[in-house]
Amino acid sequence: MGRTKAPELWDAAIIGGGKVGTTLGRVLIEQGHRVSCVVSRTTRSARASAEFIGCEAAGTELAAIPGSVNLILIATPHGAVADVVRALARLERDLKGVSVCHASGMLTAAVLDPVKAKGATVFSFHPIQAFPRTFPFGEIVPNLRGIYYGVDGPAAGVRAAYALARALKGYVIEVPPAMREVYHAAAVVASNHLTTLFGVLRELASTFAPEGTDWMSIYFPIIMGSIGNARSATPEVALTGPIARGGVETVARHLDALGRTAPDLVPFYAAVSVETTRLATRSGALAPAQKDELLRLLEPYLSPEAQKRKRP
Repeated sequence: MGRTKAPELWDAAIIGGGKVGTTLGRVLIEQGHRVSCVVSRTTRSARASAEFIGCEAAGTELAAIPGSVNLILIATPHGAVADVVRALARLERDLKGVSVCHASGMLTAAVLDPVKAKGATVFSFHPIQAFPRTFPFGEIVPNLRGIYYGVDGPAAGVRAAYALARALKGYVIEVPPAMREVYHAAAVVASNHLTTLFGVLRELASTFAPEGTDWMSIYFPIIMGSIGNARSATPEVALTGPIARGGVETVARHLDALGRTAPDLVPFYAAVSVETTRLATRSGALAPAQKDELLRLLEPYLSPEAQKRKRP
């Protein structure tokens, strides 16, 4: 089979007027490409998205997508992707020469089979970045250059994905379809769970810091230092703290103090400490006896029910 050549100029239709489609569309425009149409569930969201992107055509009907586009980016919630694809496939139009992708982290390119059967080049194209729902579009756009996109699909689709990522000043990580859920779970850890960690940190800081304290400024240097250490070496090498030193007594005192001041956080602290113990064991910092002692200490605290039984 011949090698499919990606277009020098992307001319896109964006389906979904939310944060993902709108901000990616804006980056395409800023990089010298074109967005010819935005289709969204409501006229209001379609117009708001099109206005921010800088394109004139906006509406709620897929039939309004111009025949000139060479890219259709589906950026709806993942539960709606299959319905959108089936509706696209029902249109009286040939999709040969058109790349169709979706931005879902959970779905593979297989959901695009109905439009693939009509000649489209298909691929998944999930941006590995956070898109907070309450943030204005303009606050998200600066974070979209230099990111990775989780991609799968037929060979021609993967080639198109690489070309689209380059157009967006980004990169590609190819994800085996069978590992899609694990890939998405990793993204959840990197974003959602990290944000939750900041929430836990704020709650702990509020127990001892004066009201109004800028807790993020206090902890930002150690947060960024830890990220930098893990990036320059490995998590095992970068690990510091009481568990890496085998400090069973320190961890026990932490658990006791949290049980008195922030009892709802005890299961979280215990669970993360178990994972920290595993990391310290892999690094060689803990002897087997130290590992076993830490795990025996932590096990009773791993569920809210167990913690309630330990309270006075």
